[in-house]
Amino acid sequence: MAQTAFHGSAAAMKYAASGALGGEIDHEKQAEQLLSVLGHLKGPVMKVAQFLATVPGALPKEYADAFINLQSHAPAMGEGFVKRRMKGELGNDWLHHFKDFNLTPSFAASLGQVHRATLLDDRKVACKLQYPDMGSIIEGDIAQLSLFLKGYRAFNTAIDITEIFEEIKEKLKEELDYRNEVKNQSLFRRVFDGSHDVIVPKTLPTLCTDRLITMEWVEGKSFFDMTQSSQDTRNHLSKILFDAWYRPLYHFGILHGDPHPGNYQANKDHGINLLDFGCVRIFPPEFIQGITDLYQALRDNNRPLLVHAYESWGFQHMSKEVIDVMSAWAKLLFEPLLDNRVRLIQEEIIGWDVASKVHAELNKLGGIKPPKTFVFMDRAAVGIGSILFHMKAELNWHQMFEELIQNVSVEKLQIHQEKILNSSETGL
Repeated sequence: MAQTAFHGSAAAMKYAASGALGGEIDHEKQAEQLLSVLGHLKGPVMKVAQFLATVPGALPKEYADAFINLQSHAPAMGEGFVKRRMKGELGNDWLHHFKDFNLTPSFAASLGQVHRATLLDDRKVACKLQYPDMGSIIEGDIAQLSLFLKGYRAFNTAIDITEIFEEIKEKLKEELDYRNEVKNQSLFRRVFDGSHDVIVPKTLPTLCTDRLITMEWVEGKSFFDMTQSSQDTRNHLSKILFDAWYRPLYHFGILHGDPHPGNYQANKDHGINLLDFGCVRIFPPEFIQGITDLYQALRDNNRPLLVHAYESWGFQHMSKEVIDVMSAWAKLLFEPLLDNRVRLIQEEIIGWDVASKVHAELNKLGGIKPPKTFVFMDRAAVGIGSILFHMKAELNWHQMFEELIQNVSVEKLQIHQEKILNSSETGL
């Protein structure tokens, strides 16, 4: 594992250095090498690669094409491991809980793999089983990520990533706690209680442990499998996905922070299945109000409200020039929501060239230090946007967003958040 992590960091540093120093490398060959290394990792490095592969323009095509394979072809663990792990989680008689248990995984992901099983009463369930030694693997990958980020910081002073790195460490370790994920999943079931469009699988608490989650089995297709559907189908599913991600955030202050396209499935009832709740963040209502303030400030060209939004998030000592650069970037990201017409979510690819210009300006101005609260929200927002981009949905995003945030206030958010957090739900 140490050798694998070293090669992964070395390859990543080589790619970063090539961009910083203007060197030339063989992207196709380098992508193959990185894929070979990352295919054996099951920690944050692989999750970063999965995310980058979904963002239009974030990587050269050779890297994106290679990394996309990690989303569906992550190496699985064998039957011997599965038997030992299930025995360790549920005891020697673990098989007595099931009428049937498929030892071959149906899905393999970065932290675990999913097995299909049948309960004694014939209900189909999914058993999500964590890979062994993930705690030490996470620690090792965090150390390698820290090394990479230090190298990044050496040639890029535009963004001080100190607090962001702390947030990444905290959330990656949190994802190891499957009992916490069960709580998160129950929380989202309460958010979408009564919805026919968004299905969150029920869990079976008596068959859940620190490293095992048992939940009802749901059938569906990845959104990437729906990109060739009719325009009406793609529009319909994209509208539901937009609401499924934004409504919990703006009405309850709750974020589903993993934008992997496999976590959103189109089901037979023309709705979506929402999966994987390891990365969930709950924001104070004031933070959410800051987002709506920023949006409205950009919409109405209201500079005092713009400054207030940044200050409410903890940005300090911002000069007029820094505010201008940040606002130009924010307006670019908010652009689909500001444009009152039916359109694609993204009509021009926002790639490294645009980001580089912003970074260059921030470098000149001494850089900024984003609060830790930003990292997973930005990651998820860009990830959702990239899925909608691939779906080529044509909707009035501005109108949808305006309806969503209508009458949103700190007071209402506080009431809704407390109600949803203090309620409870049983399992299956």
